[in-house]
Amino acid sequence: MAMMKAAVFVEPGRIVLEDKKIPDVGPLDALIKVTTTTICGTDIHILKGEYPVARGLTIGHEPVGVIYKLGSAVQGYREGQRVIAGAITPSGWSNACQCGVGSQDGAGTAHGWKLLGGWKFGNTIDGCQAEYVLVPDAMANLAAVPDELSDEQVLMCPDIMSTGLSGAEHAHIRIGDTVAVFAQGPIGLCATAGAKLSGATTVIGVDRLANRLEISRRMGADHVIDSSRVDPVEEIMRLTGGRGVDVAIEALGTQATFDACLRVLRPGGTLSSLGVYSTDLTIALGAFAAGLGDHKIVTSLCPGGKERMRRLMSVIQSGRVDLGPMVTHRFKLDDIEKAYELFGHQRDGVLKVAITP
Repeated sequence: MAMMKAAVFVEPGRIVLEDKKIPDVGPLDALIKVTTTTICGTDIHILKGEYPVARGLTIGHEPVGVIYKLGSAVQGYREGQRVIAGAITPSGWSNACQCGVGSQDGAGTAHGWKLLGGWKFGNTIDGCQAEYVLVPDAMANLAAVPDELSDEQVLMCPDIMSTGLSGAEHAHIRIGDTVAVFAQGPIGLCATAGAKLSGATTVIGVDRLANRLEISRRMGADHVIDSSRVDPVEEIMRLTGGRGVDVAIEALGTQATFDACLRVLRPGGTLSSLGVYSTDLTIALGAFAAGLGDHKIVTSLCPGGKERMRRLMSVIQSGRVDLGPMVTHRFKLDDIEKAYELFGHQRDGVLKVAITP
C-alpha cells in the first residue's frame, strides 16, 4: 500500500504529521503531488476546536502542485502539468453552482444547495497539507499555472486572494468610493488590494501591527491607522469629515471589529464581512440606526473553481498585485507542527507560511 505524509487533525489542540494511504483516483478526480501549500486562519479555528471536523482528517485547503494521475474521464489536462485548485471545489452542475454560488454547492441534494458545501478540502474530505491531495471534479477545479509564475506567487490564489477580493466585489465598490478595511492580516491585505483594484480612491487600512500597516500601504492603502494608538472609528470619521465610508470590510472575525465597521459606515453604506466568527454577533442599535439607515451587510465565502483561479492568476501575471511579501516564513512538511505553533501564536511577524515537501 503506497503511503504519504499528511497533517492530520487528532483532537482539539493537536494536528500532527502522520502516514496515510495515498488516495485512489476516481473517474472525475485528479491526484496532485503537492509542491507548495500553506496554513490558513481557518485551520487554526479547526486546531482550537472552534470549527468541528472529523478526527483523522487531513487539514489544509490551498494547494499548488503537479498532476500525478488523472481519472479516466478527465479531459483537457495532462500528467506532469503544474496546477492549482481553489479552496472551494464546486461540482459545477448543482443548482447552487448554476446560480453562480459554487461555495454553497449542494451536489447530490434534492434541491442542489448545501451551506458551505463547496468547501471540501480539510472540511469534509482530506486536504492539502500532505504529499498528495485528491481533487474532486477535476475539470471544474484545476487551473494551469503559467510557466512564468512561481509557486509562491500563486499560493494565495486558492483562498486568501480569492476571499479578500470577494470582500470588495460583494460590496460592489464603485469608482471614487472610500473604503475602510479592518485588520490587515492576509485576507485583509487582499481586501485592501481588491478595494483599490475595484476603483476605490481612498482606502484606509486598520491594524495594530506596524509591519502589517507597512504592507497595507504596498497593497494600496492611502491611509493606515494603528488601532493600538488611536480610536480607529474616531480617526476614520475625522478623515472623512464626519461622513463615514461607503464600504467597511471586516477581515478578522471579532465583535469589536464588526462593531467598528458598522459605526464608520455612512447612511446607505455596506458592511462586507469576511471574518470567521467563533461566537454569536450582536448589532449595536445606534450604529444600525434602529434598522432604518439603509445599510447593507453582506458575507462571503471564498469563491472557487478553475475560472476564478485563472482570473486571479491573470491579475498576478499582469503585475496589478504582488502578494509575494505575504510569505514571511518557510517550512518543510516534516516541520509542519512547528509551522502551526508559529502561525497559531502569530510570532515573529508571520503573515503566511510556505510549506514544501
